[in-house]
Amino acid sequence: MGTLWFCLAAIVITGYVLLDGFDLGAGMVQLFVARAEPETDQVLKSIGPVWDGNEVWLLAAGGTLFFAFPALYASAFSGFYLSLMIVLWLLILRGISIEFRPHLDNPLWRPFWGTVFGLASAALALLFGIALGNVVRGVPLDRSGYFFLPLWTNLSPGGEVGIVDWYTLLVGAASLFALAEHGSLWVVLKTEGSLQERTRSFGARCWAGSVAIVLLMSGASFSIQPNLIKQFRSHPWGLIFPAMAVVGIIGMRVLSSRRLDLLAFLASGLRLVGMLTSVAFGMFPNLLPSNISPDFGLTISNAATAEHGLIVGLTWFIPGMALAAGYSVFVYRHFTGRVD
Repeated sequence: MGTLWFCLAAIVITGYVLLDGFDLGAGMVQLFVARAEPETDQVLKSIGPVWDGNEVWLLAAGGTLFFAFPALYASAFSGFYLSLMIVLWLLILRGISIEFRPHLDNPLWRPFWGTVFGLASAALALLFGIALGNVVRGVPLDRSGYFFLPLWTNLSPGGEVGIVDWYTLLVGAASLFALAEHGSLWVVLKTEGSLQERTRSFGARCWAGSVAIVLLMSGASFSIQPNLIKQFRSHPWGLIFPAMAVVGIIGMRVLSSRRLDLLAFLASGLRLVGMLTSVAFGMFPNLLPSNISPDFGLTISNAATAEHGLIVGLTWFIPGMALAAGYSVFVYRHFTGRVD
């Protein structure tokens, strides 16, 4: 049951990244491609009906971890307390900026909140990547399951580490570029004319930067976290996950250049799925490694809820997530087409 809930948690987190990822990207994109307020309106209207519903999947991910792996939830939410407060404030800023912006027709008011929305979106994309980098690298978990991380120390991923070091910044940059491109493809799919073409060009530039960073990040990840190599060597079938990412990276560029916008957006989703599942597969069965001693790390065996609880939880998880998925399908089908 622990393995099943590990997979379910990975699916929910991946669903959040796929859905909220493109509206984070759209928030970043509008800072670079919109040349007038009507174009900013177009970009924000493209995500307007769905952005808050997408964040439901973040709540679902937190709830899944809280139920299935309470020890992980307790350790991570105490050790990453500062980071979580920053994420909370950025989520609040995104919400109030997109809601406050249209209420005053003022030459300072609307651009200000558009900029706040874009910067908060970019900061969230960066922080989510940094968080993933911390999980892969490991944290100073002690025997009691407690750890504390300062924001940064000497920017080295070894020794007395902080939340921010050169490796976690590299993962954060990969997240930033990946979600910016994901958002670009969404905006291309939902707009037309000169705004669409500028966004397509911006996405192409993001693609080039993303490929370079992903290559660097992959090499650094295998060097920093030995369990990744161990997993792929002992279970070669897991190479299907990075293969999905490679197919998605190539496909999104080829399809976008041929103006097959929907397929390009789906290929971007495949890239994100491939990257996240590669990390999940490489980390298994670890949930949060300890860089003090491997024995102190949290795994699916020592962090999971009791077996009976996991079984009962499925009776609530399945209908709940079916409802959330059904809502998402309905909204996206209802608001298909391009925005004016």
